[in-house]
Amino acid sequence: MSINIYNTLTRKKEPFQPLEEGKVKMYVCGPTVYNYIHIGNARPAIVFDTVRRYFEYRGYDVHYVLNFTDVDDKLIKAANELGEEVPEIANRFIKAYKEDVGALGVQEAVDHPRVTENMDEIIDFIQGLIEKDHAYEAGGDVYFRTRSFDGYGKLSHQSIDELRSGARIEVGDKKEDPLDFTLWKAAKPSEISWESPWGTGRPGWHIECSTMAKKYLGETIDIHAGGQDLTFPHHENEIAQSEAHNGESFARYWMHNGYINIENEKMSKSLGNFVLAHDLVKRHDPQVIRFFMLSVQYRHPINFSDELLEGAKSSFNRIKNAFENIKHRKDSSLNLQEDNEKWLKEVDGYKEQFIKEMDDDFNTANAISVLFDLTKSANLYLQENQTHSAVLERYENTFKELTNVLGIELEQQEELLDEEIEQLIAERKQARKDRNFERADQIRDELKERNIILEDTSQGTRWKRG
Repeated sequence: MSINIYNTLTRKKEPFQPLEEGKVKMYVCGPTVYNYIHIGNARPAIVFDTVRRYFEYRGYDVHYVLNFTDVDDKLIKAANELGEEVPEIANRFIKAYKEDVGALGVQEAVDHPRVTENMDEIIDFIQGLIEKDHAYEAGGDVYFRTRSFDGYGKLSHQSIDELRSGARIEVGDKKEDPLDFTLWKAAKPSEISWESPWGTGRPGWHIECSTMAKKYLGETIDIHAGGQDLTFPHHENEIAQSEAHNGESFARYWMHNGYINIENEKMSKSLGNFVLAHDLVKRHDPQVIRFFMLSVQYRHPINFSDELLEGAKSSFNRIKNAFENIKHRKDSSLNLQEDNEKWLKEVDGYKEQFIKEMDDDFNTANAISVLFDLTKSANLYLQENQTHSAVLERYENTFKELTNVLGIELEQQEELLDEEIEQLIAERKQARKDRNFERADQIRDELKERNIILEDTSQGTRWKRG
């Protein structure tokens, strides 16, 4: 059986054929780290973490790269408003991102490249485009000459003439053509900047991903992924830059997840329905949030509301309760040598069906339906007059195996007692006093994973159960 992926480039499902046998080179566009991420950013983090997990489950070695945009207009604006330096803000929100998606079961990427740490490579990449006449300098800015790349529009399936009719040159623009896009921006007074052959400045948004994908994964990669909103212009521009520079196909498969709506309306700050993942993981069980996000196939839009999240909680608990009941019964079951083949085959059948659904473009919605079927089967087996440890163990291991693919944890952690929490808080206080901030952060993260929220106040540290 092969894994089939819906490729945005060809607009059809295609069997996955890796560039290198047994390996997957996968690049996912990460956040611009000027604030906490919203749940629209959390969806691709969860979705493509699940894609990675499934590839690994099927035996692939996945080189998973997710970048951080740690310098751009939004970061500079935030720095000016807060009276802080851009790197200070970026560091704070990279840490927050890792904490928030970590709570949602997202694994760390193999590489988390940052724009500011790859500036020499970005400048070299732009210089290469200029030398090949795909880019030009104008008054300290550098632009990509879009019409120089014949395949422009192939990802978003738009002709260059259609794109030209909607393009505009703004006052002060130095472009040769309205379709040309920025590779390098000349620095404004007091802005963070780097030296380059074209004067001090900083990169445009699109160039960073082309450069870092090449550096960490090579000129051609297996999968490039991100939110649907990145298809045009970001990913379209990445293709143009990369293929013009490298002379090779950039990515073989393009994957894009659908939007999130809030109570049937598009999420936006102007509508006041903007939901931060940072706040959401404090109000709801992160496992339930992840389960909810995976309950819809990733390419489809998903509607979010607290009511729908409560429904997901009930569904998640059905699976969890069946798993706990199986474990409890196993501890008291007899290990009899009887013919359990019927039940063992039934359990294995659910595993095969789960794999079939995930092979079909990572259809987590259908995979979760298989988990419900497994739950129903487990509950029926528990009603048998005599249960056997071999069958119960097969159920238990299958629950664990399949939910682990989805990044969902069914094992209940023992709840910390109040005095244990107080002891950890006291240890954290001493660690901070000793300037052992790494240990202090470890304790905070450990408590957060156990659903204990700390609040540092002038009167000391308070805690509450999330």
